[in-house]
Amino acid sequence: MPDNSELTVKQQRDARRAEKVAQFQKSQKRERLTKRIATIGGIAAGAGVLALIVGIIVTSAVPKPDPSTIEIEGLTTFDSLTAVHIDPDPVDYEAEYGMTPPAGGNHFAAWLNCGVYSEPQQNENAVHSLEHGAVWVTYDPDLVDEDGVAALRDELPSTYVILSPYPGLPAPVVASAWGNQVQLDGVDDTRLGDFVDKFWKSAQAPEPGAACVGAVDGPGKVS
Repeated sequence: MPDNSELTVKQQRDARRAEKVAQFQKSQKRERLTKRIATIGGIAAGAGVLALIVGIIVTSAVPKPDPSTIEIEGLTTFDSLTAVHIDPDPVDYEAEYGMTPPAGGNHFAAWLNCGVYSEPQQNENAVHSLEHGAVWVTYDPDLVDEDGVAALRDELPSTYVILSPYPGLPAPVVASAWGNQVQLDGVDDTRLGDFVDKFWKSAQAPEPGAACVGAVDGPGKVS
């Protein structure tokens, strides 16, 4: 390589320019390599975090039991219930079916919209909701206070459930689904959760999955 002193001014300038270009290209190559390494590292780290999250979810999830395997002490089952619309005549469920409150049977053509109610509801409308797979949780207002009602609400799903007072119940709380009923000792009775797991939107209902809204709002609708 000739000494710079032997080069013309133009040749020296071209040489300096070529050297700068080479240094710039080398710098760009290092920068691209650094970015690529960072990207790969980020993807790997993200995948590791995602795998960790998925692993935690999978290992911590508690499988829901098969409803058919749930045993409920004190469960009463009512077989061969009729399901005829009898408007406008009321039904004496105690006399005809031996149920208080009702857990199925003949009923009105309009169902009770599912939700929370602060007043007693028409049996015949609520029974129609049971026909659609809803669970009806009733409580004796003389035995269950506001805190107790709030505790019941916390235990129940937000859909396909009716919660309402029912004076004169045979127990502080009674949970009913189509053809099934259990009398509970209070709002903290763990059988309520088992009952909901077993019968909420149950295929045993005559019309499971039919609407539980869009019909009748009873008195005292809270939510």
